Amino acid sequence: MKRYKICVIEGDGIGKEVIPETVRVLENLGDFQFIKGYAGYQCFKRYGDPIPEETIETARECDAILFGAVTTPKPHELEGKRYRSPIITLRRELDLYANIRPISNFKDIDFVIIRENTEDLYVGREYYNPHTQEAVAERVISKRGCYRIVRFAFEYALEHHRRKVSCVHKANVLRVTDGLFLKTFYEVSEHYKRYNIEADDYLVDTTALYIVKNPQLFDVIVTTNLFGDILSDEASGLIGGLGLAPSANIGDRYGLFEPVHGSAPDIAGKGIANPLASILSGAMMLQYLGMERESRILRMAVKSVVEKGYTTPDLGGNLKTREVTDKVIEEVKRYLEVMP
Repeated sequence: MKRYKICVIEGDGIGKEVIPETVRVLENLGDFQFIKGYAGYQCFKRYGDPIPEETIETARECDAILFGAVTTPKPHELEGKRYRSPIITLRRELDLYANIRPISNFKDIDFVIIRENTEDLYVGREYYNPHTQEAVAERVISKRGCYRIVRFAFEYALEHHRRKVSCVHKANVLRVTDGLFLKTFYEVSEHYKRYNIEADDYLVDTTALYIVKNPQLFDVIVTTNLFGDILSDEASGLIGGLGLAPSANIGDRYGLFEPVHGSAPDIAGKGIANPLASILSGAMMLQYLGMERESRILRMAVKSVVEKGYTTPDLGGNLKTREVTDKVIEEVKRYLEVMP
């Protein structure tokens, strides 16, 4: 079995709790070399940079990146110093243009939100005009960005035997930017008709309603950066919250895997953080590395733990973070013995 190099960035707050627990689980599923990288607010206070170049280089040299949550400081905490988002920086530096967020309760809800990960309002082009007293943010949607994220979504549907890809947009108002996204979507969809993958589209506000009322309507959603960010957090409420929400950031050369939740400083250090989103992100990483059997076993282990009620307080249980991980490892070992 190949030995994989994994860049491990714990981050801040509960990231320093759930990422090590994920590493513990992964050690039972393969041969890995875990190499630490540093990023986040604590890193900023210590080194003067929230994501040092050394961390970015380490990420480039590894087969995959496991990323924990980071704390975003408030403006008054920076004392005028410049602060860059570690995760947005990594997405840009490694060109991780596709964000994948599975939404599954292991029963009747099972769809995926795929969002463009490098453009839209998140390019950070903002300015304030003191004469007009207007604050303006530029929204950047490129033909290249549209094409590759839409193609990624259809390829994902094809690989994972999904039946439909839905484009989510606001082209009735944002006629130029979302108009380009919607037009590109239908251009790309023509190629996939031969595979019987259905293509349709919804306005983003309508989608927000349908996710709550009829989530079974969706299979694969593809959308722009901001819309996908909001909708995926909304959708996580269907499955028990952010504690069960994993994600992947994928490019042509690199893959980064992270739980969707934040650093949660209010519970950091109490030992009650839910490690399952991070562990499920680890399962996505295993699949990315081609370890299909191990990825499937890990997802089944998490499903079993949740069904048996071995959970942290956010999911109604009474176990500590480490105790939940222990239960996952027990299930992993059991499945490893019985699954071919």
